[in-house]
Amino acid sequence: MRLIAIGDIHGCLSAFETLLGELRPGKDDVLVTLGDYVDRGPDSNGVIDRLLGLRDETTLVPLLGNHDALFLEVLEGTSENLQGWLSVGGVQTLESYGGKSGVPDSHVAFLKSGCRLWYEPEGEQVFFVHGSAFPGLPLSEQTVDWLLWRRIHDAEWPHESGKKMICGHTAQRSGLPLVMPHAVCIDTWAFGEGWLTGYDVHADLFVQANQAGEIRRFGPEFLAEG
Repeated sequence: MRLIAIGDIHGCLSAFETLLGELRPGKDDVLVTLGDYVDRGPDSNGVIDRLLGLRDETTLVPLLGNHDALFLEVLEGTSENLQGWLSVGGVQTLESYGGKSGVPDSHVAFLKSGCRLWYEPEGEQVFFVHGSAFPGLPLSEQTVDWLLWRRIHDAEWPHESGKKMICGHTAQRSGLPLVMPHAVCIDTWAFGEGWLTGYDVHADLFVQANQAGEIRRFGPEFLAEG
């Protein structure tokens, strides 16, 4: 069984498909997607469709990202800042659906009830969040602000569980994951000029793909050398 995380996809379906083709998650694997499936990239619609299909191929554990939460508020008519969402990628998301009316009920249900705020797999020395986690509280007591909106650097010391945090949200414009003693951030700016990152936790291996279909693999020693 492999335990694999994928960072912020942001509508980059081509990079997502390329990465999945390289990782080939199977029925015995656990695939944790760290949220921010929508906004900024060209095909948020296609990304969520692909996530729905993955449920038949592997053990998918999707987390909710802050952009997904903003999109859900718009869909449910509870958004207090529609223009703010449009300015951070909402325009591209709506275009991918042909407008708000084109969003399928299955996509709304996926965001509303199919995604978790955190994941702590039993027997593993890691946990997964989109944004960050307050070090002094168990995951069950974390606030939505911390889990969706706070950054990796807000968690300045190790989590009280002693486990390593795997997160996204804090875009690494270098295109390389940020590896710290107590945390790993794999939001590597897929929608910009960076890469979409997959992290095979047990192998301690990073696999990346971009919208051009390029692939690269490396371990933490590569980052240390850089």
